[in-house]
Amino acid sequence: MQDTIERIARALQRAERILIITGAGLSADSGLPTYRGLGGLYNGRTAEGLPIEAALSGPMLGRDPALCWKYLAELGRACLGARPNAAHEAIAELQRRKPGCWVLTQNIDGYHRAAGSPPERLIEIHGRLEPLYCQSCGARSAELAEHLQRPLPPRCACGGILRPPVVLFEEMLPERAVATLYEELGKGFDAVLAVGTSASFPYIVEPILRARRLGGFTAEINPGSSEISGLVDLHARARALDVLPSLLSHISGMAICNTG
Repeated sequence: MQDTIERIARALQRAERILIITGAGLSADSGLPTYRGLGGLYNGRTAEGLPIEAALSGPMLGRDPALCWKYLAELGRACLGARPNAAHEAIAELQRRKPGCWVLTQNIDGYHRAAGSPPERLIEIHGRLEPLYCQSCGARSAELAEHLQRPLPPRCACGGILRPPVVLFEEMLPERAVATLYEELGKGFDAVLAVGTSASFPYIVEPILRARRLGGFTAEINPGSSEISGLVDLHARARALDVLPSLLSHISGMAICNTG
């Protein structure tokens, strides 16, 4: 494992443009349950007998906002009950050292921002849970934590239903985030690092395939195998929390050697 970490560190140290793709496994190390699967926040059906994908969907928010918000609130409480971990902080520090380092995250918890990742180099492809806004008048409202203490669904002063800027099931990805991702992909990345994601969505796989096609470096940090494991140059089979701080330390040491 140490050899794998050192090889990833060398590649990132050499790279100018880096894309770090993060998924639920990164925030699981903060104590936040992963979205689905063993130990996940949701398994099977809701108490109403619905698939969670139906309860947390755009159509359900329109049809039965109280039901949708029942599960949005559960997600919100879980996210507010945890905080960024050392792996989030290591990524933010790498971004400070490497002006060409971007983060593409599937996570909606806001931990990258809280850890110090610059918003201008952060692509939240599934949106985030705050701040809430009114679907009727568009006004922004109080923070999520405040609304979770009140009756659900939360309402605006105008009477409209509030919602977070998150992508629910059956909704489109945010246009600005997608446009930014493909604009940056068009410039090319020297290295792409996938952390804690098992998803095989095109916007996860394509950056890896593009980097490899152009001679770039690719790696994955994930304790298990995923659908992208066979696409990368190196796979560190460990938790992000066990790898990323160590990775940053190796990069720091290399930088000192290069300037010494």
